Amino acid sequence: MTTKTYFPDEPGVPLTGVRKDDATASRRTAMAGVRRDQRRRRAARIALTLILLLGGLAMIFPFVWMVVSSLKKAQDIYTLSLIPPEPTWGNYTEVLQRTSYIRWFLNSVIVAGITTLSVAFFDSLAGYTLAKFRFPGSTAVFLLILSTLMVPTEMLVIPWYMMSIEFSWTDSYWGIMFPGVISAFGVFLMRQFFMGLPNELIDAARLDGFSEFRIFWKIGLPLVKPAVAALCIFTFLGNWNAYIWPLIVTRSDTMRTLPVGIAFFSSEAQSSFHLIMAAASLATVPVIIIFLIFQRHIIKGIALAGLKG
Repeated sequence: MTTKTYFPDEPGVPLTGVRKDDATASRRTAMAGVRRDQRRRRAARIALTLILLLGGLAMIFPFVWMVVSSLKKAQDIYTLSLIPPEPTWGNYTEVLQRTSYIRWFLNSVIVAGITTLSVAFFDSLAGYTLAKFRFPGSTAVFLLILSTLMVPTEMLVIPWYMMSIEFSWTDSYWGIMFPGVISAFGVFLMRQFFMGLPNELIDAARLDGFSEFRIFWKIGLPLVKPAVAALCIFTFLGNWNAYIWPLIVTRSDTMRTLPVGIAFFSSEAQSSFHLIMAAASLATVPVIIIFLIFQRHIIKGIALAGLKG
């Protein structure tokens, strides 16, 4: 005759062939193991949070020090205090009065803004064409575009400069912008995203009488909006911080972009680090604002780009 044993907290559930004490011990051992795993995971999360916090503080500290230094007077610039003894906004006023800072700022906005719009449109159009059309040589064209990514920018400066002189583009907005109006990386990125769109959707739009450009503009582009947003942000920041080519192609003070103008001002100001920090802080403000507004698109775009391979 089989003996049936019941757990006190589970009435009516029979346990056949197992002693009650052994089953209770096994359950306690399993629960202890679960609790140990939970403690390990909690400790790992705490350690990871601390590491990320320290890394974040290490990255943000130079920016905090720059802003704090821009509020210090000349005699206080070498003090190691994060709180200025006598904070002043006069450094910013002096920078704006001594330089063509506003003109440099507008030049950077114009160059970065127009270049970003151009890259967003033409790279998306080229990526859509390479992803959704099959024509002789399409693969070769794509590989040729990718091969340009392996050419360092420094090797292209001389051909760009000779072209600028030949067509009288030096010291002009177009002369600053033309190397970046189309990006090979942008074409690659947009092609990868457009390849993820179902062909059935495109075919259905064609049956409805949509033109190819209307399909691209009304259907394809809205579906890859995170990629477009990420591409626009990267392009804007890259052109905003560009230094080498604007330095070479510009000659007059009124055509300098912000990085070039600040570099010239730094050489003129020499040891006036409080003024240099004020100028650098003003240049950083737009970048921080753009990042805070579009950080969700940046993260989503990067994540999706990784998934697309």
